[in-house]
Amino acid sequence: MDTEISNRPQAMNFVNRDVRDRGSPMASLGLDLSGTAERKWPVRYEWIELVALCADAATILFAGVFSILLYQLHNGGAAGDGGKIFGSAILATVIFVSVWRANGLYRVTELLALRSQIRRVCMAWAWLLLLAGMMDTFNFCPDLSQGAGPLFAILGLIALIAERYTTRALLLRCVTGRKFASTNIVLISDQPLSKNAGLSEALAMHGYSVKRRFSLPPIGFSPAGRRRLSSRVIDYVRNTRLDHVVVEASPERWPELRAFVAELRVLPFPIMFVPVGTTAELLRHPTRSLGSALCVELQRGPLTPFECVTKRIVDILGAGLALAISAPLLALAAIAIKLDSPGPVLFRQKRCGFNGRTFLIRKFRTMHVLEDGPVILQATPVDQRITRVGRWLRRTSFDELPQLLNVLEGSMSLVGPRPHALAHDGQFDKLLRNYAFRRRVRPGLTGWAQIHGCRGATPTASMIEARVQYDLWYIDNWSIRLDLAILLRTPLEVWRGRNAY
Repeated sequence: MDTEISNRPQAMNFVNRDVRDRGSPMASLGLDLSGTAERKWPVRYEWIELVALCADAATILFAGVFSILLYQLHNGGAAGDGGKIFGSAILATVIFVSVWRANGLYRVTELLALRSQIRRVCMAWAWLLLLAGMMDTFNFCPDLSQGAGPLFAILGLIALIAERYTTRALLLRCVTGRKFASTNIVLISDQPLSKNAGLSEALAMHGYSVKRRFSLPPIGFSPAGRRRLSSRVIDYVRNTRLDHVVVEASPERWPELRAFVAELRVLPFPIMFVPVGTTAELLRHPTRSLGSALCVELQRGPLTPFECVTKRIVDILGAGLALAISAPLLALAAIAIKLDSPGPVLFRQKRCGFNGRTFLIRKFRTMHVLEDGPVILQATPVDQRITRVGRWLRRTSFDELPQLLNVLEGSMSLVGPRPHALAHDGQFDKLLRNYAFRRRVRPGLTGWAQIHGCRGATPTASMIEARVQYDLWYIDNWSIRLDLAILLRTPLEVWRGRNAY
């Protein structure tokens, strides 16, 4: 069975009406979808990456040339060597467009994520300033690295951010208004027409016009039937102006699909496969190379190798600076602890860290006892075990500062889930199934849970559950910006003193 869709305006009107009536996500944005399918823009969906790349190149070139000319004119000079100016702007354009494309910033899904785009553009622009400083050091490309540099940095960043706002607005208008230029396709599907409506709507949103739909027979159809279907498809495609052939089917029937697609290789068009069914869930995960093998990434690591290196650099620099600044106070605290009560200055206790590995955490001793066994009592507001000096240290969280040494050695990070004693870890593991997920990153001196008041003892299951939810959110949404925000908010939380005893 095959269905003719071309030259049927009633079907197109039905699709538009169906989208509005069912309250699609695009319609929920408050944009009117009616009456917009007739007027198309001369841009196809698959061209968006190239168009966005060219727009960035034009923006950077304009900002570079304009800033240099404006600087020279402001200083009473002539326009200068046009070739040199244009060459400097091209250098900046090539570097940044290459970096953005390598990081996938021109994909449509990325272009619609405005906050992510602006953050990454600002980071890339910061690298430009660093590169300009290096150019100035070697007296290379002085037009950009000297007088016009600050002006170019400001104008370029403003122009790129404005372009990102404009690009997102235009893309939303294209998708919701179905203004992409038509890309004609043939759809070959093993799904009922009722289930196929979702794919047809998604294709129409992005400018793909289904000219004809062919139905695949049930699983196990004969070679003769396969040849008859492929012949009908080939005859139709050869007499129709098309761009793609799309096959929508369950991956479970891949052996016969492979034979069917092999017969379509005589067609000079790309053939796309849209998986459906339970196996399709596996194919939605990203793929990567594992040596010469192609594998599916079922779970992404919390941090990429580059992010791990960045976080480690911040940890080393931050911990080293904090130790250097607080060294006199640390010495005074050590003397006070020694004079106040007998025992060592530092208290070491086994904690569970990254990937379940144990390590010895360092703290200033604040109690008369040194508990590190199968049973450890959590501190209470009127705990008699706490020393006089220890009460002040715990109130200000100053007793935690020796953990900066743990940060330097790599067993902890400045920011991350707070580690608990091994005895408490065993209890919490039994209470919460996802408690162990906290160990996917290094434990921290402070964390997202701590700046939200989740500090001190956890006598109830609801309290530890709330802390774990904060920790898991932090792991899933990690960024350097988030770490810096937590570090800046930590002193305020220490000053408030919530649950600190």
